[in-house]
Amino acid sequence: MIVEEMPAIGLDELVGRASLLHRFDRKYLLPVADLPVLLNALAGRVRVLEVEGSRRMAYRSSYFDSPGLDCYLAAARRRRRRFKLRIRTYVETDRHFLEVKTRGPRGRTLKERTSLRHNALADGSEMLSRTGIQHDLSDFVPVLTVDYHRTTLFAPALHEGGRITIDTDLRWRLPGGAGVRTPGLAVVETKSPTAGQDADRLLRALKHRPCSISKYGTGMAALRPDLPANHWRPVLRRHFPPTSEMR
Repeated sequence: MIVEEMPAIGLDELVGRASLLHRFDRKYLLPVADLPVLLNALAGRVRVLEVEGSRRMAYRSSYFDSPGLDCYLAAARRRRRRFKLRIRTYVETDRHFLEVKTRGPRGRTLKERTSLRHNALADGSEMLSRTGIQHDLSDFVPVLTVDYHRTTLFAPALHEGGRITIDTDLRWRLPGGAGVRTPGLAVVETKSPTAGQDADRLLRALKHRPCSISKYGTGMAALRPDLPANHWRPVLRRHFPPTSEMR
């Protein structure tokens, strides 16, 4: 089944039933050629997000970090009290949100978000403090931009309140510098209010396993070979082109 044949769900209903600001998630890297098999396996059990007639939407995530890359290094070293700061842009509707992501108990992802304003770093500090992390964001600057297209599936039949997102056409760019694309790969992510959902079992049945990929961490490691890659190294070796081929 192709996405256009799936029943739709509107944005307001999706947010009402599966906002998932606090969630468990798992990421998978799939060849784009394998997506039809996954979508056919999901037929009859999911609804696809549709906004203004579109089911495949352009996203842009702009990540911020300190001059010393505190956020990146904390993620690379898997520190417990780590966080990410980004601006999420929904390209077609020109909507912008400031988001802070932290790690909660048992690996739960916690996300705070607010509409973007001029004092973004002050808003970020306030959101971060609500998670119990005190960190000066005044010197944070943009360090990486990720562009991609996303299809979002609401999966109540697999796990009430769960989502599956499928990201394709991924492109990572440093400010004014190098970039890399992975056109043959899709990042599939399962998101659920509780650990473990049927979508993960389905992906395992299709011979796919979760992998350690972070759009921010993996992208920075791919474009900045001077940085410690740590647990992203297997993904980089298998799926990303050599640094000399990046443009």
